[in-house]
Amino acid sequence: MSNRIVYEGPMLTIAMEEARLPDGREVELEIIHHPGASAIVPFATPDEVLLIRQYRHAAGGMILEVPAGKLDGEAPEICAARELEEEAGRRAGRLQSLGSILTTPGFTDERIHLFAAFDLEEVPQRHEADEYIEVLQVPLRQALSWVWDGTIDDAKSALALLQAAHATNQL
Repeated sequence: MSNRIVYEGPMLTIAMEEARLPDGREVELEIIHHPGASAIVPFATPDEVLLIRQYRHAAGGMILEVPAGKLDGEAPEICAARELEEEAGRRAGRLQSLGSILTTPGFTDERIHLFAAFDLEEVPQRHEADEYIEVLQVPLRQALSWVWDGTIDDAKSALALLQAAHATNQL
């Protein structure tokens, strides 16, 4: 079996990979390799969370989501803490793992680690040059209603909010 890299960039690698299916057939697959990411549901109060409204060019404009970012070679919880500070301007006193998800396993190996953050302390935001972010504090129930009505249509954020609500007995 052979693999060849078609593209390698700062965020992902695209490869053509030969694979053997469970029935023995050999196929060539286009695979996007991604280092993974962490996403965080920050609890400002026991029943209020912070969301970010972020400009996402690929999505066509502003979307509501939870703070998240790509792993830069560090452990998922370190990434979560870093992204929370950079995007939402908060430091977590405590992080709770909510599991992990595969984003789109049909063509990528990206796995996003989900966390809830508690006991927040305000710190300066450190947005990257290509980020435009607004922070909103909303009741968790409102965020969940936005998941159900499609206002929050970002999959990682929707599942992170559902997992956080379940973990805090608010679902």
